Amino acid sequence: MSRIGKKTVPVPAGVTVTLDGQTVTVKGPKGQLAWTIVEEIVVKLEDGELSLTPTSDSQRARSMWGLSRTLVANMVQGVTTGFEQTLELVGVGYRAALKGSDLSLALGFSHDVDIIAPSGITFAVPKQTEVKIAGIDKQLVGETAAKIRRIRPPEPYKGKGVRYAGEKVRRKEGKKK
Repeated sequence: MSRIGKKTVPVPAGVTVTLDGQTVTVKGPKGQLAWTIVEEIVVKLEDGELSLTPTSDSQRARSMWGLSRTLVANMVQGVTTGFEQTLELVGVGYRAALKGSDLSLALGFSHDVDIIAPSGITFAVPKQTEVKIAGIDKQLVGETAAKIRRIRPPEPYKGKGVRYAGEKVRRKEGKKK
């Protein structure tokens, strides 16, 4: 039995959830998200809570049960509070700037790297060495942060590069005489 799948998803005030067959649509103050749940899972909306149950006891149904519940809970959280990811730029001359709604990064290349904001994502640069990525879709926020980090990942000798806030970079010792 899935411990995560057993939990119900509370629907806060100001959020409307509509079920159309297997499609769950969540609308809140920050926007609207929709997702189609697999056939092995049944969704019910009762007393302001969403409950998900598997139709059979197959391996796939049990696997999708907890995943579906988590994805629906993330949709509800996304339209109410949203998600945010913070990246840090470590290195001499590494800096970030906003060009309209897009992001421009100086990461030690011979040119600046411009990143166009995907729809539903907003960039913020509180400091030159810090980038905040915000949006209502958790997957899109994480994917955008990962794409930016992939441009210049932290290297193990000096620790220079783009890293997540709070990420520990494992350092190597380097050459000895």
